[in-house]
Amino acid sequence: MSIIKSFKSKFMILSELIKFLWQAKLWWMIPMIVVMIVLSMIIIFGTSTPLGPFIYTLF
Repeated sequence: MSIIKSFKSKFMILSELIKFLWQAKLWWMIPMIVVMIVLSMIIIFGTSTPLGPFIYTLF
């Protein structure tokens, strides 16, 4: 159960960030944040799989 709660809290932070950007009319920052999240996911999951050496050649 604690794993589910930790995932919920992480996604709540992300949703609050998107709500803040939308309300403050900072729409131009949303693509940058999405790219940063995607790159961080590639790095995190790439290091824990056998595909790590192949992903590191991209950077």
